[in-house]
Amino acid sequence: MFEATGMLFIYVETPLHAGAGRGLGAVDLPIQRERVTGYPIVQASSLKGRLRAEASRGLNANELRAIFGPETQNASEHAGALSVGDARLLLFPLRSLAGVFAWTTSRDVLARFRREATAVGIAVNWELPPEPQSDTVLVSSDALVAGDQVVLEEFGFQPDRDQQEQIRRIGQWLAQNALPVGPEYDYWRKSLPQKLCVLPESAFRDFVLYATEVQTHIRLNPDTKTVETGALWTTESLPVDTLLYAPLMATQSRLQGVNLSGAQILEKIRNLNLQRIQLGGDETTGRGVVGLRMANGRTGNPPSSRGGGGR
Repeated sequence: MFEATGMLFIYVETPLHAGAGRGLGAVDLPIQRERVTGYPIVQASSLKGRLRAEASRGLNANELRAIFGPETQNASEHAGALSVGDARLLLFPLRSLAGVFAWTTSRDVLARFRREATAVGIAVNWELPPEPQSDTVLVSSDALVAGDQVVLEEFGFQPDRDQQEQIRRIGQWLAQNALPVGPEYDYWRKSLPQKLCVLPESAFRDFVLYATEVQTHIRLNPDTKTVETGALWTTESLPVDTLLYAPLMATQSRLQGVNLSGAQILEKIRNLNLQRIQLGGDETTGRGVVGLRMANGRTGNPPSSRGGGGR
């Protein structure tokens, strides 16, 4: 079992394209998504690879091998001590007629996060809100209300204020525990509890499927300055102000000569002081810059639970 756990929160600062290869739909280069829900993700291999690249600047060669494992050609020697989960969606920004934009989530997404947080030993001080009616949205304040509606993208919802305190408590917890800690995030920490809303699960799913950022690209012929034949394509990205989370889990080092416990492994990662990294494609055009925050979880093996079973 894992000796120590934590959570890595990832806040998107420039559009993030974690690509899934060539698409078969309307978008040529779509982002990675869960198969069942369609929610955007960043696969664990992509995230772990970037963390390894960043860690190579702050760890010695043996520590790097112990924590992340040997290079691919020697992968059979031993496994790395650090396990990184997929980065899953927690908050998704949408255009709002009032308040510029809203951070949106759903009961399903919040329930998933609570489950992951419990698994890695992070306590949350809020309960799940009820599922909104199909034409309503749970709001934390009137910051998103225009007239008598909350208008997100081109769709109007009736604001439900009955759970206002509960939604605000969720926003406050996320502002204090999930957003990056730098002073440049003061505005977002103050805004999040006011501009958080909980959508019906089906509406949230549709928004994360169809309200991502899609850019059209072309390639010009250098001589004629016209578009090359077939050189027109579209790229999908997660929008700025998206919030993701990924569990981190560590075991004792498996590399002989490097004696590091799971807790020491996570401490090594924390001491890298990674405030920003680049994820995904289009690095040379400024895409994929994300802010990071690492939260402490559990140290020591979790209590075991035994279920009944047949003979």
